[in-house]
Amino acid sequence: MKLSELYWHRITPLHILLWPLSLLLGLFMRIRKLCYWLDFFPTVKLPVPVIVVDSMTTEDGGKTPLILWLVDILQARGLRPGIVARGNLDNPGNPEVVTKNSDPTSVSGKALLMAKRFENSCPVWVGDNPADAAQALLKANAECNVIICTTGLQYPRLERDLEIAVVDFSESSFGNGLLLPAGPLRASIKRLHSVDAVVINGSQKYHYDTREWAPTYFMKLVGETIYNLSEPNARHPVAVLKNRKLHAIASYENSQWFIDQLQQTGLQGDLHTVAEDHRFVEQDFNGLQAEAVIMPEEDALQCQAFAKNTIWALPVEAWINGELQALVLNKLRAKFADSDVLNELVCPHCKCQLRHQEKENILVCDQDHLAFLIKDGIPVMHGAHRLVA
Repeated sequence: MKLSELYWHRITPLHILLWPLSLLLGLFMRIRKLCYWLDFFPTVKLPVPVIVVDSMTTEDGGKTPLILWLVDILQARGLRPGIVARGNLDNPGNPEVVTKNSDPTSVSGKALLMAKRFENSCPVWVGDNPADAAQALLKANAECNVIICTTGLQYPRLERDLEIAVVDFSESSFGNGLLLPAGPLRASIKRLHSVDAVVINGSQKYHYDTREWAPTYFMKLVGETIYNLSEPNARHPVAVLKNRKLHAIASYENSQWFIDQLQQTGLQGDLHTVAEDHRFVEQDFNGLQAEAVIMPEEDALQCQAFAKNTIWALPVEAWINGELQALVLNKLRAKFADSDVLNELVCPHCKCQLRHQEKENILVCDQDHLAFLIKDGIPVMHGAHRLVA
C-alpha cells in the first residue's frame, strides 16, 4: 500500500488536528456554490455544451481513460470535442494549449497523454481556472462544439450541462471519509447525489450505501496492446514481450493498475516504482539489465525526448456500460434541440457561424455553401454536403 493510502485510511492525532480545516473547506465550498447560485458572483456560460468529468478523491480514479472513451464516442457521432484539464501543479500558469511535443514539466502527464492520443482531432488546453481555459480553447478552436472539463465538481463558476463523478473502488476509495486536508475527498460524498452519473471503477471492497447516488455505471480498465516509443503507430499484443527479460517502471499513482495488468497478461520482470511527481530523465534507464522496459503510457510519454527502442508503453482502455453512452447522447440532444445553441456553432472549415434551417433540419455555412446534417438530434460536423445554387 502506498504511503498516501496509509495516510488517507487512518485517523491519527494529525488527522484530528487537520479536521477543523476540512470542515472549513466544506463550509467554504458550500458558501461559494450558494453565492454563484444567488448570482452574487457571475458564472461563465459557454455557447456549447459542457461535460464535467471529475474524480471524488485526490487520485485520478480512472478519470483519464473515461475521458478518452468519451471523446471517442463523441467523435464517432460527428461532434468535435475539446478538453480542458488542470495544468501541472508544480508549474501553474495561464491557459495554454497542449501538444504531443509539450514539455512534461510544464503540463501534467495526463494532459500530455490526451494530446498525444488525439493529436489534431481534439484540442487539449490546461489552466488554473477551468472557465478561463475553456474560453481560451473556444477562441482558438471555434469549431469545437462540446467541452469536456476534467476538473469542475468544486468549481461552480463554469456552468455545465452534464456532471459525471468517478469513484475508484479498486484502490483507496473514500479513505477515512474526510475532506482535504484530513482525508482524500475533494468534495463531500453527498455530492454523488446531485451529479448526473457516477462511474465506478473496480470492484467494491468496502460497503457503501449507493441507493441515493445518481445512476451508477461500471467501468473496467484494460491494457491489451503495447507500442514501442520509437514506433508509436505500430501496436502489438502484450504477449510479444513474454519471453524477454523485462523491467517494469511506473509512478505510484499508476502502479496498482499496472501491476494487476502485468499479472493478468502473464508478464514477469523486475518492478520499480517512482514518486508521482518524478520527472524521468535518460539517466534513469542507464545500467538497466533488461531486454525491454515496459511502462504505463502516461509515464512512458515523458521519455519521448530520449526514446530508446527498448522502452514500451502500455496504454489503458476503458470498458464501460453502454447505458452511459445513451445518457450522454440524450443530454446532448436536449441541448442541441435549442436553435440558439445550434446557431452558435461554426463551420470547421472556414470558422464562420452556421445557420440552422429548421425546415430541412440542417446547419448551413453561407461562406462555403456547405450543409451539415443533424442526425438523431446530434450535429454531424464531418462529411458536409455542398449546396446546389
